[in-house]
Amino acid sequence: MNSSRSSPAGALGAAPSEMAFFSLLARLGSFSGTARELGVSTAAISKRLAQMEARLGVQLLNRTTRRTSLTPEGEIYLGHARRILADIDDMEQLVSSSVAAPKGLLRVNATLGFGRNHVAPLISRFVKSHPEVQVQLQLSVSPPPLTDDAFDICIRFGEPPDARVIARKIAPNRRLLCASPAYLAGHGVPKVPHDLTQHNCIGIRQGDDAYGVWRLSAGKRTEAVKVRGNLSTSDGEIAVNWALDGHGILMRAEWDIAKYLRSGRLRQVLENYQTPPADIHVVYPQRLELSARVRAFVAFLATHFEKSSTRAAGLVSDW
Repeated sequence: MNSSRSSPAGALGAAPSEMAFFSLLARLGSFSGTARELGVSTAAISKRLAQMEARLGVQLLNRTTRRTSLTPEGEIYLGHARRILADIDDMEQLVSSSVAAPKGLLRVNATLGFGRNHVAPLISRFVKSHPEVQVQLQLSVSPPPLTDDAFDICIRFGEPPDARVIARKIAPNRRLLCASPAYLAGHGVPKVPHDLTQHNCIGIRQGDDAYGVWRLSAGKRTEAVKVRGNLSTSDGEIAVNWALDGHGILMRAEWDIAKYLRSGRLRQVLENYQTPPADIHVVYPQRLELSARVRAFVAFLATHFEKSSTRAAGLVSDW
C-alpha cells in the first residue's frame, strides 16, 4: 500500500487524493503555499511528493530554491489528473442529483480571432459568476479532431459535425466578400463570380476548406472559383487588416467584419451570391451532456449570442 495515503496531506480525500494533492501543488507553484493551504508542514509536502515520484519512478517537478516547474512527465500526470478529478465531480453531482454551483476544470477550444475577440471576454464574465470553475482556453488555427479528448467544449464554424458529439447552434453567421473602397476604386467591382479571377484575393488557410477555392451560389447553381493573390495567412484578423489596407478582396465571417461594413471601411461585393454557411456551434462530447459546468457554460454562451444576434443585422456592435 502507498504510504502517502496516510500522510497529513491525505486530508484532500480518498483514492484520488494524490491527484488532488499534485494538482493543488502545481496550481500554487510552491511547497510553502501548498503546506499553508493544507495546514501541514513544508516537509510533509516535500515528503509526499517524493513518495509519489518514487512510486511512479519518474520526477514530476523540477525544484530550485526559488520556484518549481513541471517536468514533461509532470505535465502528462497533471493533465490526466485534472480530467479524472473533473469526471469524479461530474459523477458525484449526477449520482446525488446535486444542484450545487458548477465547479471543476473546463477546457475550451476556439479559433484564433474569434476566440481572442469574442470567447475570451465571455469567459472572463463567466468565471466571475462561477468562481469554482477553472477554465483553460486554447486557440488554434484549425479545430481539433472530434476524437481528441483534449477539450470539453469546442466552438466551431460552418456545418455541424457528425452524431458522435452534441452540437448546439448559438448564432447565425454568413461568410461575405468584401474589399476596401480604395481597392474597388482602383480595380473595379466584380459583377459575377468569375470576375474574381481578375482580382487580387486575400487567402486564409484555416480548417479543412479547400484553399484558394471560393464557392458562390445563386439559386440552385454553385460556382467554384479558383482565386489568387499575393497575400495569404492562417490568421483571420491579419487578413482583415490587409483588406482594410486596400490589398484585395476577402471572404470573411460576418461577425468579424460587421463593424467595418457599417463604418464604410469595407464594402460588400457580390451581395446576390451566397457562400458556404459559417453558423457558430458549441460542440461537446455526449458523455458531458449532464456535466454541470458544461451545461452552465453552454447556456451562458447561448444566452449571450442570442441577445447579440437580435441586434442590427444580427451582429455584435459593442465588443
